[in-house]
Amino acid sequence: MMLRNILKSKIHGIKVTGKGLHYEGSLTIDEEILKKADMLEGEAVQVVNVTNGKRFETYLMRGKKGSGECILNGGTARLGEVGDELIVLSFAWMDTAQARSFIPKKVFLDENNKIIKINNTQGEKAESER
Repeated sequence: MMLRNILKSKIHGIKVTGKGLHYEGSLTIDEEILKKADMLEGEAVQVVNVTNGKRFETYLMRGKKGSGECILNGGTARLGEVGDELIVLSFAWMDTAQARSFIPKKVFLDENNKIIKINNTQGEKAESER
């Protein structure tokens, strides 16, 4: 059986709020944002820094719920600055039939890392529109 690596979840427009160079390597994100994006602590993610064009892989750590925090830790702290805009992507392996009907979760944030819209890619209404 062939498996495909498909986008499962996306956090779009999150701003870096802090850096911790001498900290365990990871990306800390507000627990509420992770939950809405169906992402788990320890999950591997790809990160795109829209501000500087860098792309890297790391894992997630749960931040304080409702804080809006997004902290680059360890070596990833060298890949962005406070205020940089990121896109955080998580993927899942699935067979072709499942991949054809799967709808990824997308969470969109404002400039203060507050959720403004949650929707899926195939025309479903945003959670904020329901």
